[in-house]
Amino acid sequence: MRFIILLMSALLFASAQTPPSPEEAVYEVGNGVSAPRLTKQVQPQHPSKGFKVTGTVLIGLVVSPSGEPTKVHVVLSLEKDIDQAAVEAVQKWQFNPGMKDGKPVAVKVAVEIRFHDM
Repeated sequence: MRFIILLMSALLFASAQTPPSPEEAVYEVGNGVSAPRLTKQVQPQHPSKGFKVTGTVLIGLVVSPSGEPTKVHVVLSLEKDIDQAAVEAVQKWQFNPGMKDGKPVAVKVAVEIRFHDM
């Protein structure tokens, strides 16, 4: 099984009822906000069930100003165990954070993880 992982910018997140403070603001890529860059990637471990699932899991997350993945969640599900493997892998990733006005900021991104047989 081979995994293809793509980093995509800005995805569907619920907006807060009250506006966040500047320190808590979460940005989308564009309009002066650069995308985070992946620096450490951990491959998901395919759960052994005797069969291989082929498809894509879409993971939404926020890359913090320190480059840590936060608020990691499944946006597009493939199968419960596969989804969980994808989330656990993404939680171990590291990024160079997105930047705004020369300062690191929290940025919404989406990660597409494709599972398929080789």
